[in-house]
Amino acid sequence: MARMTGSWLSGPSPEPGDPATPEYPGEHLGLPKTGVGSLVGMGRRIAALFVDWILSIGIAALIVRPNGAQLVSDMNVPAGKTPPSEFEAVINALSTPTWGVWFVVGVLAVTLFGFTPGQYFLKIRVIRVDAPVAVGFLRALFRQVLLVFVVPALFTDGDGRGMHDRATGTGLARAR
Repeated sequence: MARMTGSWLSGPSPEPGDPATPEYPGEHLGLPKTGVGSLVGMGRRIAALFVDWILSIGIAALIVRPNGAQLVSDMNVPAGKTPPSEFEAVINALSTPTWGVWFVVGVLAVTLFGFTPGQYFLKIRVIRVDAPVAVGFLRALFRQVLLVFVVPALFTDGDGRGMHDRATGTGLARAR
């Protein structure tokens, strides 16, 4: 009697020329191998996210305008404990507003333009893989909600798209 676990634990056999194995990311989606419209790798995705996050910190700081000295003096620090530095207090005060700015900018920018500021600087854009039309508000919103959890973006399929992109029918492609 054959082992029951062998069929799914071992996975499919990687035979050359197997139609289920794409030659390059985006092949099954009808996207080009290189150049404009081809899917981007994880490095550019992370760099774009980093740029977006830094911009969001700056915008949140302009909106909130935290005063580090005031924040530290308002804290109830137990006797014998060292209070945080002014820098730490400012960063802590900006954490939630930064997240909010990142979320709103991400939804609005992808809805209106098809890319966030970080994606624009890195020459990538969010595309729909099922139709040559704009991403739209609902897909951009759902995509951003999934990105909040970070984990869906870390798990990718054979095309290199994150699970948030698979769920919304989108992908990150080279724009120019």
